[in-house]
Amino acid sequence: MKVLLTGASGGVGTRLREMLPQHYPHLRLSDLAAPKDLRADEEFVAADLSDMVQVERAVDGVDGIIHLGAHSIEGPWETILQANIAGTYNIFEAARRQGVKRVVFASSNHVVGFYPRGQRIGTDVTALPDTRYGVSKACGEALGALYAYKYGLRVLCLRIGNFGDVPLDVRRLSIWLKPEDLVQLIQIGLEHPDLRHEIFYGASANTRGWWDNSAAYRYGYKPSGDSETMLQAALDGQAKLAPDPVSDFFQGGPFCSQEFSADFEALRKEL
Repeated sequence: MKVLLTGASGGVGTRLREMLPQHYPHLRLSDLAAPKDLRADEEFVAADLSDMVQVERAVDGVDGIIHLGAHSIEGPWETILQANIAGTYNIFEAARRQGVKRVVFASSNHVVGFYPRGQRIGTDVTALPDTRYGVSKACGEALGALYAYKYGLRVLCLRIGNFGDVPLDVRRLSIWLKPEDLVQLIQIGLEHPDLRHEIFYGASANTRGWWDNSAAYRYGYKPSGDSETMLQAALDGQAKLAPDPVSDFFQGGPFCSQEFSADFEALRKEL
């Protein structure tokens, strides 16, 4: 199976470059610019995701796509529109044109960032994005459904929480994703025979988790991580943060408090 990894120069992509070849030795990397430490045995194709010609060149000849490429934080609308919305459309459309069978789309927990931390939610809730970035990821999930049901692609959307070796604060105790668990989720998306279009939460088996990830478990997901084993590291990180009532109330954290101008007390009572 030949697999394309977009966003290969980013933080998550860099880590996956180390971990994926043992499962997918025919791995093609893509980003705006090549990783500085690109090895001679790694295949790289530069591509601006907003340019369909470049995207089709990157997609040509692959069987599956892991689509991480995006502007990964909040940004101006035009930036988000081109990199995340047009770029994701181009990935799905190029996949359709080139006969790619599988797409794993890196969505985000910020699709549902405005749910309170005290509320446990599944993947079937109404989207409550906390940023323009979150809106772009909700759009990507919708594109995934369109291309799965209309054109026959097999699509997995992963609402990724906090990917890394250690949860960095108390919020991330609930949404932490162990790198090995992300690889397992990707394998389900690229290989499971029964998958058509699904949304999973990209989270490990965290004791303090907010999300019902039963959809992933139905497909055999067996996460090995639990952030509770690194509680002290999260508490140490939290102690360095200034209090932020909006961030501390909502699952999206500081993405919610950016540019926030609504009546917080009224909103909290409604929720």
